[in-house]
Amino acid sequence: MADEKNLKLAKSVYNSLCEMLDEKNVRYDKHQDDLIISFITGGDDIPMQFLVKVDAERQLIRVLSPIPVTFGEEKRVEGAIATCHATYVLADGSFDYDFQTGKVLFRLTSSYMDSLISKDLFEYMIIIAIHTVDKYNDKFFMLAKGQMSIEEFCNQE
Repeated sequence: MADEKNLKLAKSVYNSLCEMLDEKNVRYDKHQDDLIISFITGGDDIPMQFLVKVDAERQLIRVLSPIPVTFGEEKRVEGAIATCHATYVLADGSFDYDFQTGKVLFRLTSSYMDSLISKDLFEYMIIIAIHTVDKYNDKFFMLAKGQMSIEEFCNQE
């Protein structure tokens, strides 16, 4: 459980994040009690869902986006290879893969511990997350549905 000082700082970070989204005219839902913001944005092909969480205890900002794809049991190894490959080539963020369920999640994290956080950082995190998810969500989808081979997935970089 976060102490009062960390909770106050987290609320300040959360409010700055909301201000930046307001300035950029982003429509979002506030979950103030949990310090979470959620929004959906359209991409080139598949709508993308995002959660932005301010973690008071660990002093982290996390941008999460579940990829709307489930790899069937026969494609789970390919899903694992694809998420590893995609993460390997990223400059920021990572794809998490649950081998048991076949689900993929994009995650981008930044610490604000002992730091001054600007709205520019929030904007950077959101832009990178949107760009990355938009670039890969259709590739994961095509791979999971057998419309692309793992070799084609890996050779598209």
